[in-house]
Amino acid sequence: MTDHIYKKIELTGSSTIGMQDAIETAISKAGETTDNMRWFEVIETRGHIENGKIAHWQVTVKIGHALP
Repeated sequence: MTDHIYKKIELTGSSTIGMQDAIETAISKAGETTDNMRWFEVIETRGHIENGKIAHWQVTVKIGHALP
């Protein structure tokens, strides 16, 4: 196995659907400008409340990508 060096970026995805959609939104957006993404970790979950109900999920993730 080859040794790898990783760089981490941190993003917060938002979704009215749920936590997984918020994560997928953040990863998809990162993929537009970041190559060699290998893993992610959820570091924070929170939400926005309107009229006593969840209006948006907000999930902060760190995404690791391999450096060439």
